[in-house]
Amino acid sequence: MNKKLLAAATLFVSFATLSFSTLSLAGEADVKKALETTLGKVEKISKAPITGLWEVVVDGQIFYVEDTGRYVLAGNLIDTKTGKNLTTERQFNALPLELAIKQVRGNGKNVLVTFEDPNCGYCKKLAKELTSVKNLTLYTFLYPVLGEDSFEKSKMIWCAQDKAKAWNDWMIAGKTLASVPAKCDATGLEKSIALGQKLRISGTPAMFFATGERVGGYIPAAEIEKRFNAKGG
Repeated sequence: MNKKLLAAATLFVSFATLSFSTLSLAGEADVKKALETTLGKVEKISKAPITGLWEVVVDGQIFYVEDTGRYVLAGNLIDTKTGKNLTTERQFNALPLELAIKQVRGNGKNVLVTFEDPNCGYCKKLAKELTSVKNLTLYTFLYPVLGEDSFEKSKMIWCAQDKAKAWNDWMIAGKTLASVPAKCDATGLEKSIALGQKLRISGTPAMFFATGERVGGYIPAAEIEKRFNAKGG
């Protein structure tokens, strides 16, 4: 086992014993009830790939709970045969991509998700860098964290007839954004902000790869392509 895999496995087996009432081989409803008395509302619960464990999502985070509902494992579940981090992959696949601005370049086989603020200088640099990345499917969540002006600009982009064009015109070409139309439903933008907060994103840009890897901050296109190539992209 390589050092990276060993570190992840060590993190997985470190667990917190929570003060749940002891249950004997509880069912889904019992496990959920036990968890909600301590962790909070369970957003999703399903059987984990390991016999005797449940996978639960609380506040956007994945935990593993054994069948009595008493013990919780906090960390990453690794498939030693493939080397995949199943936890981070599940978190990536659960992202509500319908809230993001989607752009496809080439065959789109390499997928990248970003959270960005329209007033973020490094986000503008990233937007320009990504134009050179081939075969990319890019999902951009608007995440205005730099003040009221960022929120207003995000509304202008969100409510534009062509969101991707408005985003690129502003971030890459530096064109002035159109004013927010009278009828503008910003519900999706508000959900995007709430998602970023749930994922504990404190700054932009933040990037998520299909492998589950999360990168906080800017990295150049060459580094992004290395990650795609590492997975056979």
